[in-house]
Amino acid sequence: MAVYLTKEKKAEVLGQYSRSANDTGSAEAQISLFTYRIQQLSDHLRQNKKDHACRRALLALVGKRKRLLQYLSKKDLQKYRELLDKLGIRK
Repeated sequence: MAVYLTKEKKAEVLGQYSRSANDTGSAEAQISLFTYRIQQLSDHLRQNKKDHACRRALLALVGKRKRLLQYLSKKDLQKYRELLDKLGIRK
């Protein structure tokens, strides 16, 4: 399996969107990591159109991110809107 997320890259993504330095479980942190992984898998699928296992993994990640975004919108609408602007999703 390909290494898509190094420790340094994960720390960089979490540093931008998490609440504290050791925060990996908040909805914002998880959504940001899912978004990064979705971008990487989308790039991979543009080059490898017949990789159906990757396509399935991508759809699963999109579903997880969607559920977390719904949870965040119900819990804190302001943070939800800020996160959408920062990540550039749902234009």
